[in-house]
Amino acid sequence: MKPVVVLVGRPNVGKSTLFNRLTRSRDAIVVDVPGVTRDRHYGEGHMGDRPFLVVDTGGLEPQTGSGIFAEMKRQADQAIAEADAVVFVLDARAGLTPDDRRIATELRKRHARVWLAANKAEGMQSDLAVADFHELGLGEPIAISAAHGEGVRYLIETVLEAFPQEEEVVDPDADAADKPPRVAIVGRPNVGKSTLVNALVGEDRVIAFDAPGTTRDPIDVPFHYRGRDYVLVDTAGLRKRGRSQGEEIEQYSIIKTLQAVEGSNVAVFVLDAIDGISDQDAHVAGYILERGRAVVIAVNKWDAADTEARDKIKAEIAWKIGFMDFAKILYVSARDKKGLADVMTAVDKAYAAAMAKLSTPKLTRTLIAAVERQQPPRRGAGRPKLRYAHQGGQNPPRIIIHGNQLNHVPETYKRYLEGVFRKAFALEGTPLKVELRTGTNPYASRARGR
Repeated sequence: MKPVVVLVGRPNVGKSTLFNRLTRSRDAIVVDVPGVTRDRHYGEGHMGDRPFLVVDTGGLEPQTGSGIFAEMKRQADQAIAEADAVVFVLDARAGLTPDDRRIATELRKRHARVWLAANKAEGMQSDLAVADFHELGLGEPIAISAAHGEGVRYLIETVLEAFPQEEEVVDPDADAADKPPRVAIVGRPNVGKSTLVNALVGEDRVIAFDAPGTTRDPIDVPFHYRGRDYVLVDTAGLRKRGRSQGEEIEQYSIIKTLQAVEGSNVAVFVLDAIDGISDQDAHVAGYILERGRAVVIAVNKWDAADTEARDKIKAEIAWKIGFMDFAKILYVSARDKKGLADVMTAVDKAYAAAMAKLSTPKLTRTLIAAVERQQPPRRGAGRPKLRYAHQGGQNPPRIIIHGNQLNHVPETYKRYLEGVFRKAFALEGTPLKVELRTGTNPYASRARGR
C-alpha cells in the first residue's frame, strides 16, 4: 500500500506549491487531457521508484469564513486520522504564529506522525529558517523551498524512511486475464453507493466485511453476479451502522476513495441525479482518469428526479466531467434495483475494452484509412507522415503511432485518431492513450532479413 502523506498548515504557507512539486510527474499526464481540472487536492507523487499518495487538506471541502481552526477541523480531521505521515507546512519568513501553535496542539491530540517543513526558506540560513519551530515539540524542522525545490527531496526521503517499502505490491493489472474483474464503487455520501453495493453483494455480506480493525486499507469482497465472479474493492469504515433503526451512515473518506480506485480495474462512479455534480466529484473523476481506470457512470435516483433536475445533471456531466466522454452513462435507481443489470453489463464491456488486445495489422489499416479520410495539417513546407501503429499496453489501451514529423501533429488530430480507434475496436468505457513517435520502423530490419 502506498504511504499517504497529508499536507496541513495555515493558508498561504505554500501547501499547494509543495503539492504541485510532489505530484508533478502525474500533473504532466492530467493537463494533456482537455477539460480535466488542474485544481486538484490529491494525487500521486514519486521519489525515485517509490510512489506515495499526497493529500492537500487546503481544499478538500468548500471553504467557509469560520476561521482557520474550524476550517482545519472540517477539512482535515479525517485525512489526518487516516494518514501515514503528516507534513506540517510552516512559513519560515513569517515565523511561528498563534495559528501554527493551535494546529500543532491538534496534531498532538491526534497522535499523528508529524514532520515539520519550514517553507519559503530560499536565501535563508537553514538554522535561522527553522529556529522558531523547535518549540512546537514535533521533531526537527526541515528547511525547504517548495517554489524552488530546495530541500524537498530530503524532506520526502526522510518521511518515507519511516515506512519500509513492501517487497511485493498488489497490482490490479497483473495477470488480470486470469482473475475476476476488480470493481470499485465510488461516490459521495448519500448518492446511493451503499444501496448499490448492498444490491450487488447482499446486505449480510456488507455487514460481515465491515469489521473493526482495518482503518484504511482497501479490502477485497468477492461476489457473484449473473454467472460471473467479481471482486469489489472496498474499504473498512466507508459504511457503519447507525444507532437508530439499523440505518447505515456513510463516512466519506477521500483517501479511501482514491485507494479503492487504485486497487480496481473498473470504477463505477455514482452520481446523484437530484444534487448534481460537486467540485469534489469532478476531482475524483479526474483522479480516475489519471490512474487510467475504466469507468462506468451511474446516475442514481433517476426515478425521483424531475425534468429540471434531469436536464441539469446531463448538462453538468457534459460540462464538469466532459473528459469522461468515453464512459457509459446509465440512469438508475439502486433502491428499486432498476438498471443494476445494465451497470454490470457496462462494467463487463469496460473491462473487456481496457484489457483488449489490438492487432498491429488492424491498427495500421485503421490508421491508414483515417489518414486518407483526413490528413494531419501541414507544418511549414511538410506534412506529418503517419506510417504504422501497434499496441503499447493495456488497462488502459495504449496505441503507439510511428512516422515522420509527428511532433507537429496537433492535439485535435490526436483526438480525431482516438475517436477512430475507439469506433474500430469498440473501446467503450476505458481511457485510450495515443502516442506519436518520430523515427525509424523497428520492424524494417526484420523484414529485410527474411
